[in-house]
Amino acid sequence: MPTTPPLDEKAPTGPRGPGRPVTVCGLPVHPLTLRESVAAAETLIADGGPHQHVVLNAAKIVQAHDDPELAGIIRSCSLVNADGQSVVWAGRLLGSPLPERVAGIDFMLAMWRSAARNGYRVYLLGAEPEVVRETARIAARQGVDVVGHRDGYWDEAREPEVVAAVREARPDLLFLAVPSPRKEHFLARRQKELGCALVVGVGGSFDVVAGLRSRAPRWMQRAGLEWFHRLAQEPRRMFLRYAVGNTRFVALTAAHWARRRTR
Repeated sequence: MPTTPPLDEKAPTGPRGPGRPVTVCGLPVHPLTLRESVAAAETLIADGGPHQHVVLNAAKIVQAHDDPELAGIIRSCSLVNADGQSVVWAGRLLGSPLPERVAGIDFMLAMWRSAARNGYRVYLLGAEPEVVRETARIAARQGVDVVGHRDGYWDEAREPEVVAAVREARPDLLFLAVPSPRKEHFLARRQKELGCALVVGVGGSFDVVAGLRSRAPRWMQRAGLEWFHRLAQEPRRMFLRYAVGNTRFVALTAAHWARRRTR
């Protein structure tokens, strides 16, 4: 299978807000723990923004190699975490060590605790209508000031309406639960209009919080096997992503490792 040429290792690596990011497969990742990431996010919110947070896993790195616009969005984000254990391992191999994996759902739940503690206004956008309603109920029960929520099903014609609803709610934090790369493109396109200090893409996290999906056991997460757990839950949707995507990610990492060795 032909592989995509590696992204330029010397490409710009994002803003310096929470410290200088390292580079993994040509993309920036901030070498922060979960606690440090939350502290960085709180600093970004205090700054007033707008700022965008993004997480990187193997699938998104492959997507960015195929989509230069997505790669540019990732480079422009103020805070980038390694969501996948495979990204942590790749960082070590490529001389860009990362202290730990910061999963998107763990970051979201930690930011909910921060929001309850600091009085941040929160908007939840995405997932099925009943899922986002249940997620909003659970967040509110944890002390989060949920100022609005809406499902993730809208077409291009209704996008201005969605943006207006978020802006009118005046949230400090927006969590967007739609698939990649749709969420990254939407947030980059509408970030200033949304009026949020920090926007955070969280993929399928609402489904987990609402009980529609389960997370892998801790030992599977530590072993980098969470993808296998997701595949077991959604085999038809996830098979191609993991069968092709994981293979391409290994090939991309090997190509970057070879370039580094040559230099």
